[in-house]
Amino acid sequence: MNAPALNIDSVRDALRNVIDPEIQYNILDMGLIYEVNVLEDKTVGIQMTLTSPACPFGPMIIHDVREACLSVGAEDVQIDLVWQPPWSPERMNDEAKLDLGFDL
Repeated sequence: MNAPALNIDSVRDALRNVIDPEIQYNILDMGLIYEVNVLEDKTVGIQMTLTSPACPFGPMIIHDVREACLSVGAEDVQIDLVWQPPWSPERMNDEAKLDLGFDL
């Protein structure tokens, strides 16, 4: 079976498998991923944040993001952890807000 093509959609799909252990929801639908880029040399660039700078699961989540990108064919993964704009529940998609009990 062939591996999925490395592109923004395959990376985003893989990132849906990365779960924030504190909230028990995937980081993509939570709005923690700000940007995904795929370069011709199979480098994936991710701009992301965490729910807070003191997130105790930060290193684990970043490791899981890297592994998710590698699983769809990335040869290198560059993760830019940013704090602006800060994450808030408003960044979640509507399905995540409903699942987690936030008002729309």
